[in-house]
Amino acid sequence: MSTQAEQPDRATAPLLRAVGLKKSYGRTEALRGASVDLHAGEILAVTGASGSGKSTLLHCLAGIVRPDEGLVDYAQERIDRLPEARLSELRRSDFGVVFQFGQLIPELSALDNVALPLLLAGTARAAAHARADEWLARFGVRNQAALRPGELSGGQGQRVALARALVTRPKAVFADEPTGALDSLAGEQVMTSLLHAARESGTAVLLITHDAQIAAYADREVWLHDGVVHSGTAQVNAQDAVQGADRVTARQIAREVPQEAAHHEG
Repeated sequence: MSTQAEQPDRATAPLLRAVGLKKSYGRTEALRGASVDLHAGEILAVTGASGSGKSTLLHCLAGIVRPDEGLVDYAQERIDRLPEARLSELRRSDFGVVFQFGQLIPELSALDNVALPLLLAGTARAAAHARADEWLARFGVRNQAALRPGELSGGQGQRVALARALVTRPKAVFADEPTGALDSLAGEQVMTSLLHAARESGTAVLLITHDAQIAAYADREVWLHDGVVHSGTAQVNAQDAVQGADRVTARQIAREVPQEAAHHEG
């Protein structure tokens, strides 16, 4: 965890605020009044059991889906009311998104995958490739720049996805189980790389995870239960134990993020 001097100032207005979010898919209520704040430069972990609504919350905050009720405010803009064109612009400039399986474009090289957001924003090809190469180097995968996603290991592919999410220098990155498909060593390397790059650039990160060890990297943790956000960490109660629910236990001791990004291949 970062030192006290590096902690975001939560006395100021949050960068992103969601209030009373409700979202249903048919008869299934994914969110039932979820509220959460994300501050500039903050690393926030959202934990919870499978099916608790974590991914739906991330999708609402990132403007990928619209809530049925409630509001999402980003820099004094109501994301939940913006037209799709403006949402696409935000996702190209201010937001970065990382999914569990990376979702790289299989026909493109690692370099072109990372450069793509810049090209879509109108950056000249040479400049886009130069910046993409810089970010691949930061995540220790410059030597894999010419490879396509199918030729990368899981850890390498996820670091390419992180480079793509950060190449535009976004204000916030939304990471949905970014280590969920990786073994423990590759997952640790990916998290170390992500948090180092985010802290270096002042980017806020909303991290979705069910893994207490991954959540321990964050500055702050909230947990989602039955579509509602709760402060602190999830607790296993007697009823959950009887029902056999997979609940997230209390956070483990946070780790210091190394001063240099990991350069090991996943």
